[in-house]
Amino acid sequence: MAEKPPRKSALHGVSIRQLVEEIPEGCSTPDFQQKPVALALQEGKNAIFRALVCGEPQPEVHWQSTKGHLSNSSKYHISSSPSGKEHVLQINKLTGEDSDLYRCTAVNVYGEATCSTRLLVIEVGFRKNRKRHKEPQEDLKKELMDYRNLLKKRAPPPAKKKVDLEQVWQLLMTADRKDYERICLKYGIVDYRGMLRKLKEMRKEHEDKMAQYVNTVSNLRHIKVSKEGIATFDLELDLKDPGSKVYLYKDGEMVPYSLDNKTKHCLRRLGKRYQFQIRDLQAEDAGIYQVKVEDAEIFSTELDASAIPSRVVVPLVEAHCEEQGDAVFECVLSSPCPHAAWNFRHRPLQPSDKYEVFVSPDGLTHRLVVRGAHLSDMGPYSLGTGFHSSTAWLVVGGKDKSLLTASADHQSWEPLSHLGSRRGGPEGRSDIYSQGRDATQSPRSRHKPGTGGFSKEAQGPRGYFSQGLADTEVQQGEAAVLSCTLTRDLGPAAWFKDGVKLSTQDGVVFEQDGLVHKLLIAHVQGTQAGRYTFVAGNQRSEATLSVHDHPVIAADVTEKLREPLVVKAGKPVTVKIPFQSRLPVQASWKKDGTEVVDSGRRQGAQVALGEGFTRLCLPSASRKDGGRYRVTLKSEGGSVQAELTLQVIDKPQAPQGPLEVEDRRGAGVCLHWRPPKDDGGRAVEHYVVERRQAGRTAWLKVGESPAGSTTFTDAHVEQGRKYTFRVRAVTSEGAGEALESMEVLVAPEALPGPPSSPAIQSASSQGITLTWTAPRGPGSAHILGYLIEKRKKGSSAWTPVNAQPVPERRWTVADVRQGCQYEFRVTAVSPSGPGEPGPPSDAVFARDPMRPPGPVRDLQVTDTSHTSITLNWAQPDTQDGDTAQGYVVELRGSDSLQWSPCHEGTVPVTTFTAKGLRPQESYFVRVTAVNDGGRGEPTSLDTLVQVVPVAVRPKFLMDSSRRDSLMVRAGETIRVPVSFEAVPMPEVTWLKDGLPLLKSNVTSTKEGLTQLLIPVASLSDSGVYTVLLRSPQGTEALYRFSLRVAACPKAPGPISLKENVPGTVTAEWEPSPDEAGGVPLYYEVLTRSSVHGPWRQAADRVHTNHYTLLGVLPGREYHFRVVAKNELGASLPSDTSQPWRIPRQRDRFTVKSPSYREPNLSQKPRFLVGLRTHLLPQGCECCMSCAVQGWPRPHVTWFKDEQSLAGNPAVYSTDVLGVCSLFIPSVSPKDSGQYKAVAENALGQAVSTATLIVTGEESSS
Repeated sequence: MAEKPPRKSALHGVSIRQLVEEIPEGCSTPDFQQKPVALALQEGKNAIFRALVCGEPQPEVHWQSTKGHLSNSSKYHISSSPSGKEHVLQINKLTGEDSDLYRCTAVNVYGEATCSTRLLVIEVGFRKNRKRHKEPQEDLKKELMDYRNLLKKRAPPPAKKKVDLEQVWQLLMTADRKDYERICLKYGIVDYRGMLRKLKEMRKEHEDKMAQYVNTVSNLRHIKVSKEGIATFDLELDLKDPGSKVYLYKDGEMVPYSLDNKTKHCLRRLGKRYQFQIRDLQAEDAGIYQVKVEDAEIFSTELDASAIPSRVVVPLVEAHCEEQGDAVFECVLSSPCPHAAWNFRHRPLQPSDKYEVFVSPDGLTHRLVVRGAHLSDMGPYSLGTGFHSSTAWLVVGGKDKSLLTASADHQSWEPLSHLGSRRGGPEGRSDIYSQGRDATQSPRSRHKPGTGGFSKEAQGPRGYFSQGLADTEVQQGEAAVLSCTLTRDLGPAAWFKDGVKLSTQDGVVFEQDGLVHKLLIAHVQGTQAGRYTFVAGNQRSEATLSVHDHPVIAADVTEKLREPLVVKAGKPVTVKIPFQSRLPVQASWKKDGTEVVDSGRRQGAQVALGEGFTRLCLPSASRKDGGRYRVTLKSEGGSVQAELTLQVIDKPQAPQGPLEVEDRRGAGVCLHWRPPKDDGGRAVEHYVVERRQAGRTAWLKVGESPAGSTTFTDAHVEQGRKYTFRVRAVTSEGAGEALESMEVLVAPEALPGPPSSPAIQSASSQGITLTWTAPRGPGSAHILGYLIEKRKKGSSAWTPVNAQPVPERRWTVADVRQGCQYEFRVTAVSPSGPGEPGPPSDAVFARDPMRPPGPVRDLQVTDTSHTSITLNWAQPDTQDGDTAQGYVVELRGSDSLQWSPCHEGTVPVTTFTAKGLRPQESYFVRVTAVNDGGRGEPTSLDTLVQVVPVAVRPKFLMDSSRRDSLMVRAGETIRVPVSFEAVPMPEVTWLKDGLPLLKSNVTSTKEGLTQLLIPVASLSDSGVYTVLLRSPQGTEALYRFSLRVAACPKAPGPISLKENVPGTVTAEWEPSPDEAGGVPLYYEVLTRSSVHGPWRQAADRVHTNHYTLLGVLPGREYHFRVVAKNELGASLPSDTSQPWRIPRQRDRFTVKSPSYREPNLSQKPRFLVGLRTHLLPQGCECCMSCAVQGWPRPHVTWFKDEQSLAGNPAVYSTDVLGVCSLFIPSVSPKDSGQYKAVAENALGQAVSTATLIVTGEESSS
């Protein structure tokens, strides 16, 4: 059994090792209660290391340095206290050679505890310089590492692989918060808060980048290693595009994976769940794994090296020894395994005198020694790591052993009893393995193919086999047959591979035909190669099956490669061909018979060979990259080839020129060209012809030409203008480059002039009839016809009415919408083309004639004011006429007979307000409906309408922000506005407490607003104010609000202090004079511990005249301040005249120490940590501390400017275990000076000095 893993100690730097499996109750392993501290001393001094050790039974303590044992008694003095807990190492008269690392080890029967400390000897003079040149810091580090290896406490850590910090940040972004500290410590991130801030910023960028490809990411599960040694991690991924590529990276490098379980890295996908697996874990598999979708990092996780299970590198081998002799088993693991356990016949072994267990310092080599072996100790011994194990037999006294099966990763044993009788006990057993077999062969090693003949073992024992097994060589995937023939029946038979018994579940078939026994394998795989054994009774025959493992490309991959790979030019092309091979593979790519060489350039061809795949990458494909590619995979087992066709599709080249342009004199221009030299891999569908007028930048498409035609006629050019033409070939990939012509001039011809403006002959909802006259001037002699255009009134876009010219000069436009207003124009067309359009016609409605509307209904006055009248009415009845399009409102004075309209045009709605009228005047009113058919019959009111406002009852207009209670400060201006509504203007009266306002109070009233104004508020202005509105009809409205004028309270009276309860102080004060006047107020109590210190709030909102302060400390001063407060502010403060102070009292006590003989530990005083200079503002507390060492314990005396501070009430000092402190509760400038601590005992004294500087500024709170 291996030693137990180190037990943790309460002290950092202490290593505890448990030497037994179980510790009895009441006993324990050694441990350190106090470690020896590191020392830095000048040469010539004495160094003393103390250690407190515990453990039951009491451990033995040994001291050691890297240079060996401390045997010089005059130099090294080692002693222990009578209790056995305190152990001391004293080194006398230090020299530079004593600088070293010292180790203290405590050992008892159950374990050992170890700790180390450092001694640095400071040299002076010429030796200091010499020593520094002789032993630089680098040598010291090397010395420490060498000593650490010498101690052999643990295996040296493996060389750390340099990790990109960017990968660490990605790992932190998806890690659990509980793992932040572990990851930061592992990768050296010390700024924890900065790390959190950076993560917050990176998450925003990370989420924005993920949003391009992923909808959601959830249920992230980090790497876990199963009992079968398979590492898995998974996540749920909702991709925006199901065709997005998902990549796996390890430490920044892409890792190939498959969708089955046949490769090391594989992906299992179920819906949105993606689960990645890493099989056959090795130490090099440790690292940071990332999942990417396209170029966006989605998830990062880490596989720690400690999580990878240990494997058997060198397995156990069979051990032979004589009876009463010693047997040794040794096994080497791939990584340290603290829980590795030894077993004998599947039962665990306990370390004892019989079984001794050893583990190498690096934790890789495990050794078991069996002392005094007997025949009963013969059998299988195994070492298990939890996931893997290794087994070997112990043969005692030359006796044969039972059937043994072993492999590097998993070894087991199985006796031969199930195969038949033993035929006479131990003498009847036979060993099925020869002594020459390599017992340390790993599962990754390969058997070298034999000669194909019969081996010595294959012949079998003479007389039992007429024909033994023969060494066989086959290609992977072929059938293999192993056959042997017995001379007679030996009983039940069994087949074994590498010592492991085979069954039909192993993919093999057993056949027996009389004495002929065959083992058939239908499709041999590389893993089935090995040593095969046939056992019948106690006889055997062996042979080797060698499998030639040439690379294999999956059939589905080969089938896919038969189809041409079509890509667009400029796109990246990646051809990845996966394969399977147990042997190293070389890959070569050829294109059209020429080898493809990795150019190493960014834009050149790139060829890569990875684990289980070869890849060809073209970063940017072009037409020249198309062709026939062949890849050849070659290994020691053979070679295989695969072919594929790459077609690169691109846009076509420009047509072949020159582009010829022929002017056809009035019939347009004709273009001629030749087909393009390269159509881009797609057939030309058509040609696109474009032209550009001289002086312009825009190209205009004028037509298309079919693929078989290379001519085109443009009949729509204008004579007298210059043009440039270009032609493009168009395929399914788009338009290619253009062939451009020279600039050409089209000969001009005269065009007809503009016709006259069209005249409207008739208009209805069915159509509008137009007539016009022919144009005159050059080009108007041969008119082919006329083109008519229309537009809605107000629009600038003309729409053609007829597609072909009409020869007549009369036309009825039928495509009109009823109720719309149109304009028309006419253009003459001659053989040379259309001329300029004529002027537009007058606007005309497309509608039938209308009837006038009927009279309006329900005319009434809805509102009046001093200058306006508001009317409302209903639309006329449709039975009396057509629908009204507007209304005319007219007024007539009572003394006039003339009606006057109140507006311009018509009113589109059924309400109108006539403004600008004379107040108190009376008017007659009428309203008339109108449309295109004319005016309807007017409707008027029977009575006069007087221009006066409508009476409104008085009321106040208050919003939700208005408060009924107001409070202002004395001396301020009071302004209270009150809004109201009333018609006519009411009488406004202001009252205070039910009485009219004084003359000092000013009020003002205007339409809808009354206001109270007090220029300077006084306490007498407080009261209840009332606003009274009274209309001429006697209607009233009231509004009341309270107004209070207040001022800041006056200061409270003197403060008295007294101690009612020990440890407390009660402050009492006279109340503020305002409290007697009934003014609501409260008090705030403040304290400070020095005259110039800051005030700190002790209590607030105190409604009594006293306050008790708790926790009063002796030796400190307490000052009190009381302030009265109300809603408007605070009063002046009232302070205590004298501070409160409780004198410090010291109690004396006697300590009676037990008497026992102690070692001579005498040492004169010395300061381990000296005093340091202090710079403090006035009023702060000062604490000077130092650490002193000496025996007997020195007495420390404090001085200021050579004056003793003993008995000074302003300061006090403490001495706790050699740490001496001097406290000044509140420093002042007079405390500045030179301070000194003097430590004395019978052997001498030591002095430490420091300076205290007090600035004049008071410290802020």
